[in-house]
Amino acid sequence: MPVRADHDHDHDHDHGQDGRDGDIVAVVVGDGAGLLEVAAPARVFDVDLTRLGVPRWDVRMVAGEPGPLTSTAGVRLDVPYGWRQMTDVLAAADIVIVPSWRPPGGAPPRLELLDAIRAAHRRGATIAGLCLGAFVVAAAGLLAGRRATTHWQAADALQREHGDLEIDPGVLYVDDGDVLTSAGSAAGIDACLHLVRRRHGAAAANAVARSLVVAPHRAGGQAQYVERPVPQPTDGDPLAEVITHCVEHLADRELDIDAVAARANMSRRTFDRQFRARTGSSPLSWLIGQRVLQAQRLLETSSLDIDAVASACGFGDGVSMRPHFRRIVGVAPQAYRRAFSGH
Repeated sequence: MPVRADHDHDHDHDHGQDGRDGDIVAVVVGDGAGLLEVAAPARVFDVDLTRLGVPRWDVRMVAGEPGPLTSTAGVRLDVPYGWRQMTDVLAAADIVIVPSWRPPGGAPPRLELLDAIRAAHRRGATIAGLCLGAFVVAAAGLLAGRRATTHWQAADALQREHGDLEIDPGVLYVDDGDVLTSAGSAAGIDACLHLVRRRHGAAAANAVARSLVVAPHRAGGQAQYVERPVPQPTDGDPLAEVITHCVEHLADRELDIDAVAARANMSRRTFDRQFRARTGSSPLSWLIGQRVLQAQRLLETSSLDIDAVASACGFGDGVSMRPHFRRIVGVAPQAYRRAFSGH
């Protein structure tokens, strides 16, 4: 029978035990957290770098609410520091990490936890919300007026719940100095490696990355993993026919916005205004985005070379396509193909 996470344990975790005389990293575990997200910071900061002159981190896994705590996989989480120790653990921490949390709409974080996070921040600790942990950091009021990120599937929900922050759903993590947020799951490893790099330099972060057999710094961001389905026109929408026409003729390099506006029986100014209201972007930006989306699909599913993919999407050639692709997706077309293609 697992021990309940709200039981106080009698472990001796004083600074310096087992050679750990470095910074204290408090990892806050909540009910409904993901196993990978919870394990990521514990694994990154547990790598022994003493051969490089880097002191061992003192990692303290602590309950962020009364137990028992269960992961999304149904695994009971028995952390060394229980709920009654949470305030003291966070009060001593140099870095406080909330690696995951329940999906939006679940029970909110406890006020005692939010108070402890705020107090740690005032004392000078670095606060990190990884994946859905960003919702806890935002609930503590530490993301107000800041740029932040979270898992791309939850970005809109975070923006709705906390309109006083700027969401960047396309990056792997955002370092805002004393507060850091990351995208989902594996991006938590990227963020933790960044914290190691920031504290002890590139050699230390590279050594950790080699130990974990991961890249020390991944190119691009989470934009390359985001699903962006082609919008489906609805009956009776005055823009439905032209949206369908554009999607079916992406390869046509002569697809001209003025001509499309005329096809919708609108002036260019009216068309631009109504199109932006419908899609959230200008007609030209939307068209480029749809061409890039089509290019992603061809890179995933076909063996066409880059120039042929570009031509099939209306870019003409790879030279014209590459800057748009890199800007929207975050990586070059060839790198995207290597990551996602079965060819």
